[in-house]
Amino acid sequence: MSESNNQASCACDVAPKLVFACSGAADVGHITDLAARKINSQGAGKMFCLAGIGGRVSGIMETTKAAAKVLAIDGCPLDCARNTLEQAGFTEFEHLRITDLGMEKGKTPVTDERVAQVAVEGLARLGD
Repeated sequence: MSESNNQASCACDVAPKLVFACSGAADVGHITDLAARKINSQGAGKMFCLAGIGGRVSGIMETTKAAAKVLAIDGCPLDCARNTLEQAGFTEFEHLRITDLGMEKGKTPVTDERVAQVAVEGLARLGD
């Protein structure tokens, strides 16, 4: 077995903080996606693949199990990100639903201010 095969599944020195966004088709899903990408670009958390959780992709599942913290950001009360994580067996994670912040599905244009608001709330839930 090569040395690279002996590395931790997350291939990092410190367990990452992971961010899963619903990234749905509605305006609020777009905002969750952009907010997760903003958190990722700031280095405060790593945006990760929710579809990989749904598909039970082994590397994604293992990295998520090893995460220091997990944040699910949902756009609406359908809670697709939360439900996907729970159905895959994950129970310890932070959850943010942006309709709880006063945004309404189908009536919330995507703006930098809204993306920043969700990112700030997500960062607070990720903590240090």
